[in-house]
Amino acid sequence: MMGAMPGFRFLHAADLHLDSPLRGLDALADAPAERIRGATREALRNLVDLAIAEQVDFVVLAGDLYDGDWRDWTTGHTLVTQLGRLAREGIRVVAISGNHDAESVLTRRLRLPPGVTLLPTHPTSHPLPELGVVLHGQGYARREMLDNLVPHYPAAVPGAFNIGLLHTSLDGRPGHAGYAPCALPELLRHGYDYWALGHIHAREELARGACWVVFPGNLQGRHVKEDGAKGASLVTVRDGQVASVEHRALDTVRWARLAVSLEGVEEEAAALDRVRLALEAALDAAEGRLLATRIALQGTTPLHGRLLRDPGALREKLRAEGLALAPEGFWLEELDLATAPPGAPPAPRSDAFGRMLAALQDAAPEAAAAEAQSYAATLLGKGPDLRRLLGEDHPAVRAAAGELPPEILARARALLLARLAEG
Repeated sequence: MMGAMPGFRFLHAADLHLDSPLRGLDALADAPAERIRGATREALRNLVDLAIAEQVDFVVLAGDLYDGDWRDWTTGHTLVTQLGRLAREGIRVVAISGNHDAESVLTRRLRLPPGVTLLPTHPTSHPLPELGVVLHGQGYARREMLDNLVPHYPAAVPGAFNIGLLHTSLDGRPGHAGYAPCALPELLRHGYDYWALGHIHAREELARGACWVVFPGNLQGRHVKEDGAKGASLVTVRDGQVASVEHRALDTVRWARLAVSLEGVEEEAAALDRVRLALEAALDAAEGRLLATRIALQGTTPLHGRLLRDPGALREKLRAEGLALAPEGFWLEELDLATAPPGAPPAPRSDAFGRMLAALQDAAPEAAAAEAQSYAATLLGKGPDLRRLLGEDHPAVRAAAGELPPEILARARALLLARLAEG
C-alpha cells in the first residue's frame, strides 16, 4: 500500500521504428529522400525536446523502438544519445520491446543510460514509489508473439497508479499483424488505471474514465498510408486519476492523401485552381513540416481524356502548384487519376482503337502476363537496385514476376476509352 499520491505527468509513445528503411524513394529523382530518411530520428528528438520542455516525470515507450536489426551502430547510438538527454534531466524512461525489436530480432545491443529501464520478456512490475506509480509490462522474446499476454500481467497494486505497457493488436486492426491479441474488456477488468499500448500506428483512445486505454499511434508516419499528424500522448494525473490525455504532434514529415473533385470542370486552369486550394489547406495543417502528398483527381469531367493522355505532364503541373506554395515543404508522392468522361461510353468501333479496347475489355490479367512480364523486366533491368527500391508490391515488380496487376489493365482501358471518346 502506497501513501498519498502526488500529481505527475508522463509521455506515452510507441512505434518509433527508428531508421525504418524507405523503399522506392531513391528511384524518384524529385523525392526528398534524405529528409524523409531522417524523419524518424528527428521525431525522436522532438519527443525528447517535448519531455524536457514539459518537465514530465517519466516517459513510457510501448514497443518497436527500432524497426528491426540495425544496419549499422548509428541507429543504436541515436537512441542512446536521445535517451541520455532525458537521463541527464532526471526524466526516467520505461520501455518494452515489440515485434520489430524483439530479443530474437536484434543482434546488436548497447547499454542503456541510467534511468532508462527496458522491461524483460516476462511479466514484470517496475515501481516509481516517490510518485505512487507502478508500471507493469513485458517485451517480446520473439517476433511472432501470438499469445494473449494480459492474463499473465501482474495484479494492480492497491493504492498505486497502475500503468500497463503492452504491444498488441488488441482485437485486430487492418494492416497490422495479430500479435499479442486480447480484448478491451480484459484490459478494463485488470484493474489498471492506464494501458499504454503500442503496435497500431493510428491514434485511438479506446476507453476513458476510471481506466484509460490508448494507442498513441506511431511517432512519425513512414509512408502515405500513415497519413495525418503523428506523435505522442501527454498524460496528466491528479489525485490518482487521469485528468487529461493530449495528443502532441512530433512528426517532421506529414503524409497526406488529397482527393480533389473535378466534377464538371471544363478548363485545365480551373482544375489546377482546385488542386491549389486543397494543397493550401493541407500545407496549413502541416504547420511548416514537409508535406508528402498523394493527389487523387476524381469526378466526371470533359478534361478526362486530356488528363489521361499525358499523366507525366499533369504530374509536373501539379508539382509546380505545390512548389509555388512551399518550395522546400512539398513533395508529390504520387498522382492517382480516377476521373471519368461525361456522357455514355463511346459506341463500339471496328478500327484499331476499337479492336484494342474490345480485347482489353475481355482480357483476363493472365492473358497479357507474358508480354507485361517481358516489358517490366526490361524496365527494371535499367537500374541494378530498382527492384529493391520499388519494393515487392510495386506493379512493375509484380508484373516482372509474372503477375499482371489489375490496375495496369484498368488504366489501359481508361486511356483507350478516353481516346475513343475524343473521336
